[in-house]
Amino acid sequence: MRGLNYTFAETADAAVTQFAEAGGSARYIAGGTNIYDLMKLGIERPAHLIDVSRIEGLDAIETDGDVLRFGGRALMADVARAPVVRDEYPVLAESLLKAASQQLRNMATVGGNLLQRTRCMYFRNGAGSSTTVGVYLCNKREPGSGCAALGGLDRTQAVLGTSEACTAVAPGDWPVALAAMDATIEVFGPEGTRNIPIADFYLLPGDTPHREFNINPGELVTAITVRKTPAGRTSTYHKIRDRESYAFALASAAVAVEMDGDAVRTARIALGGVATTPWRASAAERVVVGSSLTPELALEAGHAAFTEARPGQHNAFKVELGARVIADALIIAAQRRV
Repeated sequence: MRGLNYTFAETADAAVTQFAEAGGSARYIAGGTNIYDLMKLGIERPAHLIDVSRIEGLDAIETDGDVLRFGGRALMADVARAPVVRDEYPVLAESLLKAASQQLRNMATVGGNLLQRTRCMYFRNGAGSSTTVGVYLCNKREPGSGCAALGGLDRTQAVLGTSEACTAVAPGDWPVALAAMDATIEVFGPEGTRNIPIADFYLLPGDTPHREFNINPGELVTAITVRKTPAGRTSTYHKIRDRESYAFALASAAVAVEMDGDAVRTARIALGGVATTPWRASAAERVVVGSSLTPELALEAGHAAFTEARPGQHNAFKVELGARVIADALIIAAQRRV
């Protein structure tokens, strides 16, 4: 049995100090819905857990002014129920309500959700070198060991943003909606506060798939901000999965549009379930902006998002599925115009 220190931090400064004193062996914990799971699987092996759930103000939900600001330890359920989020930014509320289960949403934090690790079966079921018997190769768990998903069971793997080292899908719903809304992630660490555009927060796998997030050791997610926009009201998060609840997306789309009658003035489209990071579908946006939105044009936009897709043996269906998810989401969002 391995020993484990567990301490509480009353302030963000105290949390960072405790992390430094642990010499790199610590992890922050708030809701604990992901870290405990990873510890049971042997993926995370911290010697010290630093509980940040008592830090005052870190759970604040602020909807006045020009931005929406969500504290890093605000609960998923509380953010989804916030009246302004629920009524004026359905893309954000729906991405939270379609994630996990009600019990988990009542425990999990919006900051922790950003750092959720992949659900790739090979990542979660063991890793070892090419000479190890009885385990799966995974470059995320053991850099340089290989990737068993390449040529393996890849039905749920990514078709966008993949590399020869990794094809694991980014698992979250909330980060996809934040990507569509150009959110900013505030982190606090040994060097002070940094504000990171969400487009820069997630790293493509490349040759280093074990590096997933643009976050430095000791940094803590303290807030998420979203600039207010009229497109928030005309938005949706559309998710297709193997079952209707408590399942990760096979394909999802976060869409927010501004309309002039039937014409699209602006469009924000991001994809989940099909890419190695929350994926901004700029090519799809360009197809619809300035044109009258029809089902045919919406599907053309969906196909444009997948022109660079690289499907494997069993996940080619995601290309057409993803295109149709975008098309449906565009129509749903446009129908919400006042």
